[in-house]
Amino acid sequence: MNHIGLDKEKSRALAEALNDLLANYMVFYQNTRGLHWNIKGQKFFELHLKFEELYNDLLLKIDELAERVLTLEETPMHTFEDYLEKTEIKSARNVSEASESVQLILASFKTVLIKQRNILHLSDDLNDEGTNALMSDYIREQEKLVWMYSAFMG
Repeated sequence: MNHIGLDKEKSRALAEALNDLLANYMVFYQNTRGLHWNIKGQKFFELHLKFEELYNDLLLKIDELAERVLTLEETPMHTFEDYLEKTEIKSARNVSEASESVQLILASFKTVLIKQRNILHLSDDLNDEGTNALMSDYIREQEKLVWMYSAFMG
């Protein structure tokens, strides 16, 4: 057992899944910063603000994920090389059009939602309520954001 009373081996596997999610969040975050900086066109004011809200939220979640990995007595990933090697979300370069930007956001949410549901199963099996609560909160928030971004797309 580790310091918080969870099985060490299962905690290690859960931390690995959280690190994978962390890598995806880091690329999602950086992509969203780029979208915020580069958005152009009629939807500039609306999306510039929404992307800023999103990347600020992603940054908070990144910190929470890294701290959860530490709580499970493992080391969070912290290099861009590791992130890029692990992530399924690809870097977006020079995207400035509203529709393509929102499609990238929706695709990124889909990726992290699938990963978070997997982590939810792992944390449930481990009886890890801390990780469970974190993933449940993220999923609930992000499903609503997916609905809103999808509504924007029409």
